[in-house]
Amino acid sequence: MNTKIALKEKIGYALGDGAANIAWRGVATFLFIYYTDVLGLSPVVVGVLMLVARFSDGIADVIMGIIADRTSSKYGKFRPWILWSAIPLGVILALLFTNPGFGSTGKLVYAYITYIFFTLIYTVNNIPYGALMAVMTGDDKERTSLGSFRMAGAFGGGMIVQGALLFLVAYFGDINPSIRVEKLSNDKYIVEVSTSTRVQNATIKTTNEVGTFVYQEPPLFPEKNTPTNRKSFTMEADQKYAFVVSGEPNLTENSISLVDQNRGYSNSMYLMSIFLSFFMFITFYTTKERIQPPKTQENNLKQDFKELISNKPWLILMFVGLLFNVYNSIKQGIVIIYFTHFLNNQLLSASFLVGLALISVLGALCTAPLGKRFGKRNLFIYSLLFSGAVNALLVFCDATNIKAIFALGIASEFAAAMFPTLFFVMLGDAADYSEFKNGRRATGLIYSAGSFATKFGGGIAGAVIGLILGAFHYDGQDTAAISGSIPGIIMLMSWVPAVITIIAAAFMFLYPLNQKKMDEITIELNSRRLKE
Repeated sequence: MNTKIALKEKIGYALGDGAANIAWRGVATFLFIYYTDVLGLSPVVVGVLMLVARFSDGIADVIMGIIADRTSSKYGKFRPWILWSAIPLGVILALLFTNPGFGSTGKLVYAYITYIFFTLIYTVNNIPYGALMAVMTGDDKERTSLGSFRMAGAFGGGMIVQGALLFLVAYFGDINPSIRVEKLSNDKYIVEVSTSTRVQNATIKTTNEVGTFVYQEPPLFPEKNTPTNRKSFTMEADQKYAFVVSGEPNLTENSISLVDQNRGYSNSMYLMSIFLSFFMFITFYTTKERIQPPKTQENNLKQDFKELISNKPWLILMFVGLLFNVYNSIKQGIVIIYFTHFLNNQLLSASFLVGLALISVLGALCTAPLGKRFGKRNLFIYSLLFSGAVNALLVFCDATNIKAIFALGIASEFAAAMFPTLFFVMLGDAADYSEFKNGRRATGLIYSAGSFATKFGGGIAGAVIGLILGAFHYDGQDTAAISGSIPGIIMLMSWVPAVITIIAAAFMFLYPLNQKKMDEITIELNSRRLKE
């Protein structure tokens, strides 16, 4: 059963994680700032929301693993779930970025409901998708190659959403305002704007985000009238709003950007949701399940759980997976806030995220050859320590060190891209280990660890971001409060996540399945399957 997977099937499988990461990276990167800066929820409330929703979803992960293992259809055990969940996942992603127009309590209730449903539907889709890799081939080395393709697809999907979304927000959020610019001095202007319709979440800035804004005297909101590179406010229909803009010479009407953040985010995610569902359909139609549980295996849930909790490789992987997902989710969740409020250049974050996605594809594709050279366990340890150490150096960068920020971020991400690639491949190894040791395999249940670690790790990360920003009094709709929260933003971008990689590397030293042991397991399992 050491089937070599055709290139077409590898690409088809990779598109599934590309689709999943349109959802997952879109949420990890943009949902926090959407909740705080657009819906107006407090960072602490958002952090608690993410933690509660992700923790409660851990039960659903296990249940879905059990259900997938016991699914029987002409399409197999896992592929049908990819088909059935393709459209629901796209729909719930769209709803997640839809402003219901309620009051603050109504918005919070809506956020809880849609976010919890998102995590549940993602579970229904992603646990069978992850388990599918373990039954497409019995060759652990071929599985490593398949895992590299998967992660290349994942980072490609992330690149689509992270690289394009802010530009799509600007495009779909264009409100075609009336703009008048009056020159006061060489680099000081009065900018007056109005629109024919009410805009609840308007954001004004110069197109290159250099100029600073204050409300023209008398200020509309004195406590929020510190000079900043952008102002967010509610525009009433046919009412004029005037600002004094400084620091940018040769200002014209074309130099002013005025965007409806609410409509921009919603329409952008509606478009992304269509791509998500389409890619999932391709994955379903191009993949095939080949590895089946031993024919003598009986359904015994109690035995499945007993073997799961005694599976040392699985236990270590679950804990390490939880930690590296906290690390990655903090990094992803703070990027837009860091570029928006520390570097004062939100659109530059799109270039940064595309750079990270491109190097992530390279990192994922390098995992297979590097894994052969160093072994999967050792490579995991090296990549954890390298990525964390480089990321911590961002604490020394100020707002003018753009090249250094890009260089450090890209170097750190090259190694970080290997974490999920190795993790999901090694979960397949843990499934093989269980079959080798016990004569049974529960692939879906084992892969539920992947979904649990991903989602609960993201929940912990959201809570960490929320609590630290809350401690520094961050308010996404109050520019004065944002200025005081800059030290917390820098901490989250640099050394706070890096500490986690040290802990994860220490646990990875305990992982028992080296390449010699995996070769022994693969030979033995192939021998057993030929006898069936």
